[in-house]
Amino acid sequence: MTKFVSEKIKMKSAARLAAVQATYMIEYGQLPVDKVIKDFINGEVGRFVIEDETNGYEEREELVEIGEMDTSYFAELTRGVHEKKEYMEKAISHYLKEGWQFERFDGTLRSLLLCATYELINTLDVDVKVIIQEYVDLAYAFFAKNEPKMVNALLDQIAKETRLAGN
Repeated sequence: MTKFVSEKIKMKSAARLAAVQATYMIEYGQLPVDKVIKDFINGEVGRFVIEDETNGYEEREELVEIGEMDTSYFAELTRGVHEKKEYMEKAISHYLKEGWQFERFDGTLRSLLLCATYELINTLDVDVKVIIQEYVDLAYAFFAKNEPKMVNALLDQIAKETRLAGN
């Protein structure tokens, strides 16, 4: 794989992470979409993540700068999620086990699922396996329990039905 292709992949991954964070901020901070997008693109927010490190007996957190992101992909994803949020919430709810309610999920998990579902339905030029793996990896970054497995199963189910239906 060429260095250029590898950089483009990393930039898209960074855009997905930022889109999840921006979606969360828009939803829970009740902030204007365009302002949040602008703040991320200008580097005012979302430039760092906290990584937990354990070496021996000591646990510590370290701020790590995120690499450059594909700003147009980030903006398109974040706007798209916001514009189609109601539709995607209904779509996700349709695939949940009986008794589960999307509204009761953790805010980060909701944001992650909204971004992933948007991509599965609207970015047909990106392979399904790539999208699912990217968001499962993000789920592992945010959660330590069963959420990543649930994300994988749910996105797989959504992808099978939406991509087969020609959406």
